[in-house]
Amino acid sequence: MTGKKQEIVTFKADEPLLQAMSGIPNRSEFIRAAILAALDSVCPLCKGSGILTPDQRKHWLRFAEHHALAECADCHALHLVCEAGGEERQNEGHHE
Repeated sequence: MTGKKQEIVTFKADEPLLQAMSGIPNRSEFIRAAILAALDSVCPLCKGSGILTPDQRKHWLRFAEHHALAECADCHALHLVCEAGGEERQNEGHHE
């Protein structure tokens, strides 16, 4: 243990969620792992809010002038493509 004080965080859960979690032996550990996994997938710009600040929007618009959204032909995930990289660079994200 690092010696740092832990804090207790609580949240409300409706009946279906409580029932779904009823068989989990260590709910606290499960919830911690789920939160960490979700935070690992948060948008680096908006931090999960879904909203950019006016200054972030200005930066995004400038970035978007030379980048586009594309759909992966293999997994259909949307990803950013730099127009400076050409076709070879656009296919880097494809699954093998």
